[in-house]
Amino acid sequence: MASPGPVQEPALSSRRSKITPERAQELYTAVLDLLRESGYASLTMEGVAARTRCGKSTLYRQWGSKPELVVAALHGTRRTLLTDIDTGSLSADLRAAMAVVEAASDRDTALMHALSHAAMQSPELLCAMRETLIAPSIAAIETMIRRGIERGEVAADNPAVPYVAAQLIGIMRARPLLPDRYATEGFLTRFVECAVLPALGLPAPPSGP
Repeated sequence: MASPGPVQEPALSSRRSKITPERAQELYTAVLDLLRESGYASLTMEGVAARTRCGKSTLYRQWGSKPELVVAALHGTRRTLLTDIDTGSLSADLRAAMAVVEAASDRDTALMHALSHAAMQSPELLCAMRETLIAPSIAAIETMIRRGIERGEVAADNPAVPYVAAQLIGIMRARPLLPDRYATEGFLTRFVECAVLPALGLPAPPSGP
């Protein structure tokens, strides 16, 4: 008698394929929006189902649990905001990167803060957060610095080089916790100009009026 396994597996695949890629993106977007609004602890499969008008049973059948859905949402909406920046100048690259980050900071920083505590208790979630929110930015910044070294703008043995990415990621994450005066438009760009470029031995542009 044939094993029921091969018969059941296509049926499961059929059930899982009912969610189209476009519909999955809608669900992922809703998950991340709810995380930004209320945090990880308050996120529920019921809340996602209500926000997206999707059956709760469909969510569980497709992803199994809240952590799995959040991990899928992080990977499914992964963006690389900084990888296309290449101005031909390291100082201009770093200023452009901070301008891009500043434009997206309300959404991205809120998401990182919403996930930070939960990620410390979930290795899978922590890995997804690092892979989708942190590692791409670090890689992009390190690529900018490598190009600057290759162009001769910065010495390869400059002691500040290994710390630039961590410095920028740190200030992006810390900024919402700082006093209001740090929330002014252009703060991240000025941070690069006044704190990062001098450490790399690069001239900062003159202060604005």
